[in-house]
Amino acid sequence: MVVTKAVALLGTGLMGAGMARSLLRAGLAVTVWNRSAEKARPLAADGATVAEDPGSAVSGADVVVTMLFDAESVGAVMAEAVGSLKPGAVWLQCATVGLDGVDALAALAAKHNVPFVDAPVLGSRQPAEDGKLIVLAGGDPSLRGSLDPVLDAIGTRTLWVGPRPGDGHRLKLAANSWVLALTAGTAQALALTRNLGLDPQLFLDLISGGGLDNGYAQLKGKAMIAGEFPAAFSLDGAVKDAGLIAAALRDAGADDRLMTAIHEQYRAAAAAGHGDSDMSAVFLAHGRENTQ
Repeated sequence: MVVTKAVALLGTGLMGAGMARSLLRAGLAVTVWNRSAEKARPLAADGATVAEDPGSAVSGADVVVTMLFDAESVGAVMAEAVGSLKPGAVWLQCATVGLDGVDALAALAAKHNVPFVDAPVLGSRQPAEDGKLIVLAGGDPSLRGSLDPVLDAIGTRTLWVGPRPGDGHRLKLAANSWVLALTAGTAQALALTRNLGLDPQLFLDLISGGGLDNGYAQLKGKAMIAGEFPAAFSLDGAVKDAGLIAAALRDAGADDRLMTAIHEQYRAAAAAGHGDSDMSAVFLAHGRENTQ
């Protein structure tokens, strides 16, 4: 078993930057790369090595973590970097890329004889910063030992869903379907309360402490009422994930109409210019941005 000491992390956006800092706190040697270099450079102050290109980032790494936006970006970057991997290096793919995306990335790894684990994460920016993500892994169980230092650094729990790449994603898409529906449903309830002439805070007060209460609904709901949307998980990311979930539902022979409608709500808010805002900005799809 390879003892993991060196990690390359490709993609230092909202999630990746926090994951890099968690890896550094665990004492691992971390090299980072990002297409927009200005998002990677601040990590040098935390002890990371900032690479100029993907190939130099992954050379020498025991584990390569990809946390880019989508399957297309992950595939393009790893196609460039894979030739620089050292023998035995493991590719830990943490971005949410959908089931077809996982299959394509796993095929790229297999073509180059690179061990590959599908490991999307549950959580947003703050859990990534705190090393408190939940990792949903799918892949060869024999790779666990070499990955444990990385998984323990970025998360509080790793659930090995199954032995196939894509197993982690199957559970992640189900989990995200619930998160997206909950956030969109909270937005609808608050907007309806407001548009019927009541203070939307009354809805959150109504559910507080009861069987219908939910900490996530309270958190996102307060942001909606305040009209403040600093990104913990971006609206653009929600649009992407809702589309992936709707596609997975169709491919599985399930009814996709609810997720398709939810996807349209997120898409409408993003198209109005809020894509970089938090996913709770789906509230703005209901109009009347002044909540009072």
